[in-house]
Amino acid sequence: MDMPQDPTFQTVDPATGAPGRSYPGHTPAQALQIARAARGAFEGWRRTAIPERAAMMRRVARVLRAREAELCGLMTEEMGKTLTEGRAEVEKCAGNCDFYAEHAAAFLAERPVEMPAAEGAAPKAKVAFRPLGTILAVMPWNFPLWQVFRFAAPTLMAGNTAVLKHASNVPGCALAIEDVFREAGFPADVFRTLLIPSRNVRALIEDDAISAVSLTGSVEAGRQVATQTGGVLKKCVLELGGSDAYLVLEDADIAAAAKVAAAARMVNAGQSCIAGKRFVVVAQVREAFEQALAKAMGGFQMGDPRDPATKLGPLESVGARDGVHRQVADSVAKGARVLLGGEVPDRPGAWYPATVLAGVRPGMPAHDEEVFGPVAAVIEAKDEADAIRIANDSRFGLGSGVLTGDLARGERIATEELDAGMSFVNQNVRSDSRLPFGGVKQSGYGRECGEFGILEFVNIKTVLVHAAPKAGGGAE
Repeated sequence: MDMPQDPTFQTVDPATGAPGRSYPGHTPAQALQIARAARGAFEGWRRTAIPERAAMMRRVARVLRAREAELCGLMTEEMGKTLTEGRAEVEKCAGNCDFYAEHAAAFLAERPVEMPAAEGAAPKAKVAFRPLGTILAVMPWNFPLWQVFRFAAPTLMAGNTAVLKHASNVPGCALAIEDVFREAGFPADVFRTLLIPSRNVRALIEDDAISAVSLTGSVEAGRQVATQTGGVLKKCVLELGGSDAYLVLEDADIAAAAKVAAAARMVNAGQSCIAGKRFVVVAQVREAFEQALAKAMGGFQMGDPRDPATKLGPLESVGARDGVHRQVADSVAKGARVLLGGEVPDRPGAWYPATVLAGVRPGMPAHDEEVFGPVAAVIEAKDEADAIRIANDSRFGLGSGVLTGDLARGERIATEELDAGMSFVNQNVRSDSRLPFGGVKQSGYGRECGEFGILEFVNIKTVLVHAAPKAGGGAE
């Protein structure tokens, strides 16, 4: 049965399963009207001087910090984020706005190119960076603010306008983001939020109002958006799933490595594309690492996400929790050993404990699939070469890590050997405004953050100026 033309977006508190606030959605016609209004606003916004854009973007950072409590509350209500992680997310968004306000002018500065003189003076050549138009962002629920501001700050600073289609379970966050831009003084229609179901995205992509698309989501969502944008010859940037492998080498400090691994696995209750998921451990330290990891993961106890002391809140929905448990149960049925957790708590809400699986091998979901929850998989490798082979034997290529006492060894492996968009040594992988973020293989393509992120949605334009031709001259 088709969904109604004006759907209602009903939120559910993941901690209790109780319904929360509901929000009326936009019809397809309303969504197109909003997108076209954003395209109309582009004509004025693109001519707004970068210092003026920057001043507004800095005001966005101030508004975010001033509204921290409200925004944290929305994230907790709608997708279960803990208060501590919510505060960090708001500050990260504000810092990203400040970063692009400070650096956009340098990133977008015209770049001269030296050209040889042909007849008389050399021509003047340069590369200019000009905005594309209105960019559609299709964003997920797991970092309801950060995913959006990671896209929006560079996109708007480049002179584009933006339209947001957020995940259906975080409508309050989506509307609050638009309100933040309005409060900061951005012109009407420069940033707009749409409350529409996913099935209505294609009409937007195919409309002339939209110039390009940024998607963060599942591999299947990426395939659909890539197909749709390809059909109308529009650019897209895709940040998709990940099953990040961390190599634990024999020269690592095992207790320290286990703490890094636990932090990497448990970020956002494990609901992160760049969370460490597969821990590939050389045989001689595998048993010691398993014990240390189980101890470190055991420090993440489930609790009220509104309590600042809580380190593990609920997953985003009961359906998502049940999907994670099916992956764990299937892996155990195929021979994995449970060192910690692995059982669904007898309580309302979308709860799942920190879980460690050992003896994970190919053919198990914990080895082959992305597990989007607090489940760590330990995989034994014979040696360094075998560990690299196992890490790269995945359809994903987003993040990766190396835990070692030899920094030169770790840098070599991270730089030369691991098939991933990001490789960190002795640290858990995470996004940073200063560093390009993105993956290879089925983890997508394109980059966010840093200079590379702001250049994804601009026209990289060649300009060559030659002296006026003399009378009687001509081009060959």
